[in-house]
Amino acid sequence: MGQYSKVEIDGRLMIVTINRPEVRNACHPMANEELVAAFDEFHTNPDLWVAIITGAGSEAFCAGNDLKYHAELQAKTGKRPVHPAKGFGGLTNRYDLDKPVIAAVNGVAMGGGFEIALACDIIIASDNARFALPEPRVGLAAGAGGMQRLSRMIPLKKAMGMMLTGRHVPAKEGYELGFVTAVVPQADLMKEARRWADEILACSPMSVRATKQVVMRSLDVPALEVATHNLHYPAFVAMTRSEDTVEGPKAFAEKRKPNWKGR
Repeated sequence: MGQYSKVEIDGRLMIVTINRPEVRNACHPMANEELVAAFDEFHTNPDLWVAIITGAGSEAFCAGNDLKYHAELQAKTGKRPVHPAKGFGGLTNRYDLDKPVIAAVNGVAMGGGFEIALACDIIIASDNARFALPEPRVGLAAGAGGMQRLSRMIPLKKAMGMMLTGRHVPAKEGYELGFVTAVVPQADLMKEARRWADEILACSPMSVRATKQVVMRSLDVPALEVATHNLHYPAFVAMTRSEDTVEGPKAFAEKRKPNWKGR
C-alpha cells in the first residue's frame, strides 16, 4: 500500500484504489507517481491480465487535479505542479498498454478523474456517479486527453456540449451518450466490475491484447481495407503464434475449459 493509493492482487486481477478520500481522491504529483508505479507493475508483470481502478469511499472516483495543492505550490514557488510523463492517474498518456483496464466509478469523476476513466477500456458507474470536464470554469482545459478522447467516443456535438460548458453528466446520461458501459447501484459497483473482469479473464489474454491493440491502432486509419491488415499489429501476430491459439480450439473440441497460458 502506498501513501495515496492501495493495490490489491487477486490472481490475475489487479485492483488499484486512489486513496485520498479527504480530498475526494483528487490527485497531486505524488499520488500520480504512485499510480504510475502501480500501472508500470501491471504492464510488465506477465501474471497480471486485467486491472480495475476505483476511488476510496463512496463520494468520489477522483475529483481531478488537486487544485488546492496546485495553488499553494504556485504561490510558494511560482511554478505549476509537474505531472508524470505517463499521465494523470498513471494512465492518460499510457498508449502502449494492451492489457484491459476497467474504471469502477464510485462517485464524482471530474476533470482529470474523468480523463482517467476515459483512458480505461470499460467504465462501470455507480448510479450516483457524475462526470464532467469542468476545467474551463477555472481557467484551464482538459489537457490529459479528455478533449481528444471524449470527442472520439460520443457524437461531436454532444461532446462539445459537455466540454464547452463543463456541465455535470449523471451516470444514466453517460450510459445513454455511450461513454459508460454499465450503471449499477452503488452497493453493487465492485461486484459488477469484478464480473466484467472475470468475463475478460475467461478469454485468452493473447486474444484480448490483440483485440485491444488492433482496435486502438486502427481507429485513425481512414481506409477499412488498410485497417484490416491485422498482421501489421504485433499483438495480433503474437496471438497467432501463441500456445493459447492452439489450446483454445483444442479445449473446445474436448468440451473443457481452456487452460490459458498467456503466451
